[in-house]
Amino acid sequence: MLLWLAISLMTAAAIMAVLWPLRPRAGDGVCDGQADLAVYRDQLAEIERDRAAGLIGAAEGEAARTELARRMLRVAEAGAAEMVASGGDRRRRVAAVVALVGVPLFAGGLYFALGSPQQDGQPLAARLDAQPGQADVAILVRRVEDHLTANPDDGRGYEVIAPVYMRVGRFEDAARAWTNAIRLNGSDARRQNGLGEALLAQSGGVVTAEAKAAFEAARTADPTDPRARYFLGLAAEQDGRPQEAAAMWSALAADSPPDAPWQPMLATALARVGVPVSPAPGPSAQDIVAAQQMSAEERGAMVRGMVDRLSQRLAENGNDLDGWLRLMRAWNVLGESDEARAAAAKARVQFAADTQALGRIDALARELGLGS
Repeated sequence: MLLWLAISLMTAAAIMAVLWPLRPRAGDGVCDGQADLAVYRDQLAEIERDRAAGLIGAAEGEAARTELARRMLRVAEAGAAEMVASGGDRRRRVAAVVALVGVPLFAGGLYFALGSPQQDGQPLAARLDAQPGQADVAILVRRVEDHLTANPDDGRGYEVIAPVYMRVGRFEDAARAWTNAIRLNGSDARRQNGLGEALLAQSGGVVTAEAKAAFEAARTADPTDPRARYFLGLAAEQDGRPQEAAAMWSALAADSPPDAPWQPMLATALARVGVPVSPAPGPSAQDIVAAQQMSAEERGAMVRGMVDRLSQRLAENGNDLDGWLRLMRAWNVLGESDEARAAAAKARVQFAADTQALGRIDALARELGLGS
């Protein structure tokens, strides 16, 4: 109440400061020319009396009357102009009064009708209680934060807010939320991946020791999880172990569907560590991983055994075009170009009636330098 009294007094003082110079002053509305007109009328009467008494001649009396008439006309014109100016001043005063008194009164009435201080705070309180679809992200975050302040052991609340923190760029808060979710709800691949990605974003893309530990925990919980496997490969690459990164990423590419959304990212990562992905079929990713973990002798024996098994299978059933293309590439990798050319020739015979298949065979032969 005291606040409203103070506001009212300040408003009244501001209005008076503006209206005071516009107040009517004593003598306003009385034209100074009225006194002059009265004097001129007395002089006219006196001239008439003097002429009647014979004190002045007719010509002199007429000249005096003409001069007084001119003076009276000037006074009348000046009075009319003064009245117009006075009317303008009055209109300005009325407009000022309406503006300085009417507007505050109207605004005050509108506020007390729509914004009474006795009502709950708006719009924040209403937005905090609104349905999630009607509130913006900041309000949703505020609601969950208020809930977690009152219920710090609600693990589900931390899981809800952690991804939101990531979307709005609050990476440190996201990592803290995932840590609390793991503490309260237990460790699983999804929560550990969320923690690892939050730590990764917080460090600007560097897989720190804490992030790597989170991804390893995710892989332990689910050995097939693609996110954990990819980021552990990234950790190996950043630690200066590109061959280990290539092995991890190759295995992930082999285990993933061809149309998996992370396949392009894996192809880029493999090319970055020197393992370009060819669109033509070749040795499987599992074979590449196994070969990189063997000695040179073991690797050679493994590859030749793979090639022999593939050759035998194609001799039994030669309708596998991808198998023929893989065999051509495998012989070429072993450095046996004649065997690769022979495989290409057998494939052409097998698919002599298939123009599209012949085109793929010839294209791979040219790529491998085997001729057309």
